[in-house]
Amino acid sequence: MWSFWRRERRGNSLTEDIYSIFQKPKNPLDFEAIRIRIASPEKIREWSYGEVKKPETINYRTFKPERDGLFCAKIFGPVKDWECICGKYRRMKHRGVVCDKCGVEVVQSKVRRERLGHIELASPVAHIWFLKGVPSRIGTLLDMTMRHLEKVLYFENYVVIDPGDTPLKEKELLTEDTFKKKTMEYGSRFKAGMGAEAVRELLRAIAL
Repeated sequence: MWSFWRRERRGNSLTEDIYSIFQKPKNPLDFEAIRIRIASPEKIREWSYGEVKKPETINYRTFKPERDGLFCAKIFGPVKDWECICGKYRRMKHRGVVCDKCGVEVVQSKVRRERLGHIELASPVAHIWFLKGVPSRIGTLLDMTMRHLEKVLYFENYVVIDPGDTPLKEKELLTEDTFKKKTMEYGSRFKAGMGAEAVRELLRAIAL
C-alpha cells in the first residue's frame, strides 16, 4: 500500500513538473532572464498564421478588417468573440470551426493579440541590428563606412561587386551617371549593384 502511494505521489509530482514547464507565469514580472535573438525565416513561417499581402487595414465602407491586410481576421482571428467575420457561425457552440466562406476560425477575439502573420519580401532588406549597431556588423565585415553603406542600401549609389578586368575597385561607389558611363565604356566586364541585394552579394564573397 505504501509503495503504491509513493509511486502515485511520484507520478503526480512528475505531471506537475511537466505542467509547470508549459504554464504561463501568473506574474508577468516573475522571470530570471530574457534573451532576444533573430528568428530564422523558417521559424517565422512556422509561427505565422498566414501571409499579409496588402498594406490596407480596415475597409472604410464595412469597417471590417481587409482580407489579407494588416488586420486580416483570417490570419489574426475574429474581431468579435465566437463569431466569424461574415457572420455565418456565431456563438460558442461553433468553437474551433473554420468558416468555409470567410476562412475565419471561431475563437475568442483575444487571439488577435497573440497570433503572428508574415510578409514575403520581394527583395532582401538589411536588418537594422546588423546595420546600425555600434560598431556596424555589416560595415565591419565589408570594411565600409556607415555613410557608404547607407548610400548603397537606400539606392543612392551603385557599389562595385566584381571589377573584373577594369580599373574599377571592389566596393567602389558609383553615382548613377558614373555607372552609365562605365557601363558604356566597359560593358559587362564589371558587375555593380545597389540595395540590400548588392550588399548580400558582397557578404557572400567573403571567405569566412
